[in-house]
Amino acid sequence: MQFSLDSLLILDAISRNGSFAAAADELHRVPSALSYSVHKLEQDLGVKLFDRSGHRAALTEAGNELLQEGRILLRSAEELEARVKRVATGFETELRIAVSDLVPLHRLYPLLDAFYKEACGTRLRILTEVYGGCWDALASGRADLAIGAPGEGPAGGGYNSRSMGILEFVFAVAPFHSLASSPEPLKNTDIMQHRAVSAGDSSRNLPPRTSGLLSGQDVLTVPSMTAKIQAQCMGLGVGYLPRQLAEPEFTAGRLILKVVEEHKPGVQLFIAWRSNHKGKAMLWFIDKLTQKFWLEKLLG
Repeated sequence: MQFSLDSLLILDAISRNGSFAAAADELHRVPSALSYSVHKLEQDLGVKLFDRSGHRAALTEAGNELLQEGRILLRSAEELEARVKRVATGFETELRIAVSDLVPLHRLYPLLDAFYKEACGTRLRILTEVYGGCWDALASGRADLAIGAPGEGPAGGGYNSRSMGILEFVFAVAPFHSLASSPEPLKNTDIMQHRAVSAGDSSRNLPPRTSGLLSGQDVLTVPSMTAKIQAQCMGLGVGYLPRQLAEPEFTAGRLILKVVEEHKPGVQLFIAWRSNHKGKAMLWFIDKLTQKFWLEKLLG
């Protein structure tokens, strides 16, 4: 075999990070070491993997093919390593948790602290996702466990889920926005004349989800619910917000709540996990996340 898992790992890191330097930072190596590894791989295979004629090195067709197939091998190798260690100890070497931006990350930290006190040795990797991103992370294998995944999961199965509760949404505008003085209840015809702010779905493979947008309405898309709240405080647009997350802005007077004619129903949040994952760390989190004490801490 003319290539190793390490060479595939380097190729994957360069592609995801967009440069040799950024990939070297992620892999804790120097850029020259990565350049040498790629050059040697090209020599061993007898093909060019990168086109270096432009300002930045870009994958050739052969390089892209190796990358796509190589990622399948990398995932298989990671799963094999995890299975071997799980058989020996019962605890995963790593647990990847996707957290919806509808759940403030700092509220998760007491639960993580409780887990670390178990001293089981499992590394935790926390991902933040928007809208359907939690479901996408599970479906694509980027995450083992999702917290606060909104709405129903995708068709096809491969996961289990339990409800965490309902999150209430309210329509909010800045006090100086023109809709602030409009008579209530606001009609859709009133709302659609103004720009909406939307948190962009972080899904990579599943179709992106949107919520609370009207057909033909101008939209400002931002990367998270926190950014959406900030944008609406600045008067850049209007839209629905989780009441619990926006409450500090209502209290401070940076946002005001407006009654609308067609109220947005609450959104059900779920914890969900890959059904083929049976490690002890996963079971520990599932147990805690179904307890009222921890659910109240997470949802407020």
